[in-house]
Amino acid sequence: MAKTKVHVIPHSHWDREWYFTSSRSTIYLVKHLKEVIGTLEAKEDYHFYLMDAQSSLIEDYLRYCPEDKTRLEKLITDKRLITGPWYTQTDQLVISQESIVRNLLYGTRIAYEMGHSMAVGYVPDAFGQGGNMPQIYKEFGISKFLFWRGVADNRLKQTEFIWRGDDGTEMLAEQIPFGYYYGANIPENEAELKKYLDEQIGALEKKASTPNVYFPNGLDQAPVRKNLPELVAKFNELDSTREYHIASPETFFADLEQDVMDLPVIAGELTEGKHSRLHKSIFSTRADLKQANNEIENFLSNVLEPVLSVSYSLGNRYPHNELAEIWKLMFENAAHDSIGGCNSDTTNRDVKHRYKLASDLATNLLDLNMRLISEKIEQKQAFQFTIFNPLPYEKSGVIKMSAYIPDDNFTMEDTQGNTLPYTILEQTDLTEYVLNQHIDLNPSKAVYLPKKVFLATMLVEVNNLPALGYDTVYFNLEKETTEQEPKQSTASKIENEFYEIQLADNNSLTIHDKKANRTYTDQMVFVENGDDGDSYNYSPPRKDLVITSKEAAVNSVDSSVSSVNQTLTISFKLNVPYNLEERANREKTKEMTIKTIISLRKNEELIRFDVQIANQVLSHRLCVTFATEIASKFSTADQLFAPIKRPVRLPEMDVWEAEEWQEAPISIEAMQSFVSLHDEVHGVAVMTEGVREYEIIGDNYDTISLTLFRTFSHMGKTDLLYRPGRASGESIVATPDAQLLGEINATFALTLFESSFDEANIAKKAKEYLSNPPVYQMSDFLNGRLIYVYRDEEKTLDATYSLKLPMLDGAIVSAVKKAEDSEAFITRFFNPYLQKEIAIPEIFQGKECHLDENKSNEKQTTLKHAKVQTYLFEK
Repeated sequence: MAKTKVHVIPHSHWDREWYFTSSRSTIYLVKHLKEVIGTLEAKEDYHFYLMDAQSSLIEDYLRYCPEDKTRLEKLITDKRLITGPWYTQTDQLVISQESIVRNLLYGTRIAYEMGHSMAVGYVPDAFGQGGNMPQIYKEFGISKFLFWRGVADNRLKQTEFIWRGDDGTEMLAEQIPFGYYYGANIPENEAELKKYLDEQIGALEKKASTPNVYFPNGLDQAPVRKNLPELVAKFNELDSTREYHIASPETFFADLEQDVMDLPVIAGELTEGKHSRLHKSIFSTRADLKQANNEIENFLSNVLEPVLSVSYSLGNRYPHNELAEIWKLMFENAAHDSIGGCNSDTTNRDVKHRYKLASDLATNLLDLNMRLISEKIEQKQAFQFTIFNPLPYEKSGVIKMSAYIPDDNFTMEDTQGNTLPYTILEQTDLTEYVLNQHIDLNPSKAVYLPKKVFLATMLVEVNNLPALGYDTVYFNLEKETTEQEPKQSTASKIENEFYEIQLADNNSLTIHDKKANRTYTDQMVFVENGDDGDSYNYSPPRKDLVITSKEAAVNSVDSSVSSVNQTLTISFKLNVPYNLEERANREKTKEMTIKTIISLRKNEELIRFDVQIANQVLSHRLCVTFATEIASKFSTADQLFAPIKRPVRLPEMDVWEAEEWQEAPISIEAMQSFVSLHDEVHGVAVMTEGVREYEIIGDNYDTISLTLFRTFSHMGKTDLLYRPGRASGESIVATPDAQLLGEINATFALTLFESSFDEANIAKKAKEYLSNPPVYQMSDFLNGRLIYVYRDEEKTLDATYSLKLPMLDGAIVSAVKKAEDSEAFITRFFNPYLQKEIAIPEIFQGKECHLDENKSNEKQTTLKHAKVQTYLFEK
């Protein structure tokens, strides 16, 4: 019988922040890596050390110790100090697909530049694994997967298996069954050591299907165990039935591949919390930070990078370095604890600050590049606007824009002189401020100065915005137009070409689908209940009190009607408990105001919601529900580069307590941008700009519940209803910031469809919903400190322009950007359908590349279910 080969993997799991701040972590990281470098150099038999697969840690260290770069390069090149493929250990369920791709892109590049990037998808602590990750790993040349959380012994009886992604990609996987910290505490007393090895390694042998076992030696922020080679030698002396070696994940898999055979196949998401907590409701922890993350992620990939590509095509510099800084700020926040929000308040303030930095850099980068284009377009009017279309196809419809407008009556016109309907939603008089900022850089040039200037929010109907390009529109002050401010009334009904919406007697909405002649009742019901959980898990109180907007008092109802938009504004007042104690006693001593603006834009199939909540109570949750009357066993949502069907209720809910699961297998799920209930002929979909968490509820599982926020008092709590036993995190760390006292905003949209899911193009509607065309105003009177002074530029650009990159009809564009290593453009598409395949035109064939932007030799003629494909087009 072959001896067991025990692969001892020295490592440290290095959270960059958690209950401690990143500043503390970084200071200790410098000390730690100094010791690791010295130990590896001093001891040749200390063959390997795994530094948590995060290249950011190498960057952090070299920022303070650049003199050690050559030493690090040698150790990494020799594959003794192991880093990559990640930049940070990212979440995989609530973070966007492009964030995950760029995390691996930057992570592998930094590691390769230092000498070597580990070709193993190492995920020791993330709270679940995305179902399309095998394809993403493969696109970076990674065919091995090593992880802890996500698979229960209900499905997997051994540590080795084949993980099959949603697109069919397969990879060899190894679970670390007892956690990455399992072998951290090795006794050095010889009398204790033999028993320790028999127990610890024996448990691993029972789980392994080959003679190879993975034995991790490390834990959170673990110091390097300098005498490990001597300990391993002692293991071999004491234990003649096994062979012990200091190894790395790559050497472990090299041996494992020689012995595996007939492995079981596990498909799709790995989100089972039987043996290791998944904290599924972490998707809604710190809703304010989640919303900031989601808005910036959408802005980067849906708006900023496409516009930068347009700018680059017109001769402007592509700002790779600035984008790298923005993405890296996002990656720091994407780490599983950081995006989870399961941190101390001090740490979450750091997270919030990074979002501010990322947002500021991104919005100003967009502003500059729109300006570089707009200032080279001939100025025909004093009020001239460049509207950019970040989508790869022509777009018409109503868009929102900000503009400095005059007090005079004006029309809006396109370059052909066609009048564009618009409405002014709100305006603020900034005359003195704006005009006092003005600077005449060239006093010889006559500049129009309006008598009054207002900063306005407007809705404008535009037509045929060029694909990946821009168009120019103007204010014509010579032509008068009819009153553009919406007409206000107290009516409780609005409508457009598709829907009629009425406030019902029970405070819900009744929505009539005009084309289908179908009516939906009990729409937009707000549901408030207690949250006895912590930063990791939502958990209902054992004595809960559920309150809905059906029992609220209506403070006011107002409507406004314009040529391009109709809105219904409803203000509710709910009497709710102040805290969990009052909730248990069924007392309701506080008021919570919910103001909702429901909007119907002209000729748009979306119903838009903007919710403002005045939150003055503690430890509770607020959801909004939409009754579909579609009883379903599955929901459909979007995940990484694909839709996914999930059961609305997991059967494990019936046995989890008897089987002693670490947490209840609740069906609270994550999405990228939408969730839908549907049958073969009709359906309902909810899209979100904010929290990406949903649940399907109701006696017949026919109601979509979207989480708006939840609040709690402590980082960790013990013995929750949904998570019995010990606390996750630190139970002594109070988190008053997590109560989110004050105003909370949430935006989302609803669409109804009379077709199959695939025919409804829900992913396309969600993409458009999250890709509002940005606008730049070119008006000489604004030139000054307000915008930074610009000089007159030669007018070399046309009033309208399209980059004209090829479009893959039916696919969803995930990225448009300049390639990292050439002058070419990168475009990335994925199949958004459950069943339909997409034929790839010949123009795309031969242009294929991988997610790492290296050339692919696989010619693709069809984009199949859950497939993502990247293309390289020369400038």
